[in-house]
Amino acid sequence: MCGIFSIFLNERHRRLYGGETDLCGRKESAELAFRQSARQRHRGPDHTGLVADEDEGFVLVQERLCVIGVKTGTQPFLSQDGQVLLVANGEIYNYLLMAQEINDALKAGENMYTPRSDCDVIIAYYEKFGVDALMKNIRGMFAFVLYDKKNGCILVARDPIGIVPLYSGKDAEGNLWIASEMKCLVETCPEVAIFPPGHMYYGSREKLKSVSYFESDWMYEIPQAKVDLERLNKSLEDAVESHLQCDVPMGALLSGGLDSSLIASIATKIMKKRHGPDYRLKTYSVGLVRGPDFEFARMVADYIGSDHTEVYFTIDEGLNYIRDAVLHGETYDITTVRCTIPLLLLSRYIKSEGIKMVLSGEGADELFGGYLYFHQAPNAEEFHFETVKRVQNLHYADCLRANKGTSAWGLELRVPFLDTDFVNYVMSIRPEDRKPKNKINGLVQPMEKYILREAFAEDYLPQKVLWRQKEQFSDGVGYTWIDTITKYAASHISDAEFASAATRYPINPPPTKEAFYYRQIFEELFPHESCASTVTRWVPRTDWGCSADPSGRKQTIHKENV
Repeated sequence: MCGIFSIFLNERHRRLYGGETDLCGRKESAELAFRQSARQRHRGPDHTGLVADEDEGFVLVQERLCVIGVKTGTQPFLSQDGQVLLVANGEIYNYLLMAQEINDALKAGENMYTPRSDCDVIIAYYEKFGVDALMKNIRGMFAFVLYDKKNGCILVARDPIGIVPLYSGKDAEGNLWIASEMKCLVETCPEVAIFPPGHMYYGSREKLKSVSYFESDWMYEIPQAKVDLERLNKSLEDAVESHLQCDVPMGALLSGGLDSSLIASIATKIMKKRHGPDYRLKTYSVGLVRGPDFEFARMVADYIGSDHTEVYFTIDEGLNYIRDAVLHGETYDITTVRCTIPLLLLSRYIKSEGIKMVLSGEGADELFGGYLYFHQAPNAEEFHFETVKRVQNLHYADCLRANKGTSAWGLELRVPFLDTDFVNYVMSIRPEDRKPKNKINGLVQPMEKYILREAFAEDYLPQKVLWRQKEQFSDGVGYTWIDTITKYAASHISDAEFASAATRYPINPPPTKEAFYYRQIFEELFPHESCASTVTRWVPRTDWGCSADPSGRKQTIHKENV
């Protein structure tokens, strides 16, 4: 997973300094950009590429993690005539199809287009078909900045779900800054903001407009279509297959829960067809000794025949990573901090084994209403719009944690459940089918994600895993983890300090001492009020009678060690 960074001088600034001096005066802008982008160099440890154009007044930087087109994909990319430049972060899963469309549209005498990597297709498709066609047809997880010298236009875009992070800001002179991580901007930009998922900025630097390019009926209306289990099965298999394009060693996270287990199982089936029956997917799980996830992860690994590794950590090791979790996650949300720590520890181990890309199961709980509090949804309508809210807020929580927790060690994480076409299909299924049901197999048992389990009921997973109740990641690593980190964080905050919470932190005032502690660390690292505004807390629906604590164990339906 790469990192991107850019600075665009405003027109007044360019005319005023004429390339001679100042913070972003052209002779210093490249040095400044290289230094600020270094704060996210962990995202792309393989190479740093930089282009600074003094006449045009911009700098583009990419911190590269080589995954596809290892020898040919160095960025920034330039078009054949050198007039269009691009830095991109992510994976374009349909890039071969897009390249074929470009070649099909070539006129007589024009050279065939061969993509240098998956992201290279962005420039070629833009030049051939324009902005609207590009954003309509691109599929993947991405954030990119493109600059067209011919018309002086900037194009900045982020994938529909926000799998890949992106932030924007303006410095004191009004120059535009864009970066994959907020830490690159906070020192120089008084105001920073999250670049919204499913949006693009396009136009000249003086007339840059924000436009939503991703809209679907399910965002506003209650779907009426009944589930087609065969289509659901094939749609997820297609999504997983598209996410397997990779030129470097890969693996999969395997918690032993339904979601990661399904992704690992489907990937194994596909890879065995490609490479033969002896292929073994490398899988990894993490937790405290005797953490509940290990038993089920082992069960799945044996069933699919993966090369499985269990990574153990101690409570003390985990507590040492609290500050790192806030720094890399760029958040003070309780559940995100709790979850990021085990992921940081696991990612560090995986990267040490030479793996550069892993698959994971993020997104299924938002699409199918898998969190335990969804059992208390009062009706199908409220269930549906709560899943819509969760999908649209993924970039604040699970996507943020998954991307930044792995990128902290130069590891790329891919999430097939959040494939755009799969998301659109699942969210278009009527909520009566997606909401939790009572499983009847000789017993009545409330069960979330029922249709997902039914669609993969045969020959994918052991029955004990297929029908395992949802166990949230920070619970599954070991029940004592949350109990201990909550007490540890709270011990750092006095009653007097906590009494001042609403006054000291008027934006999202911390509701507990644990939350206050994380907020205190966040404020040291990201001091601007605008930074605090980039965080949205993950909280179950208390108006449904649910506990406000994000742990699944706090919901009445939870059963321990299931």
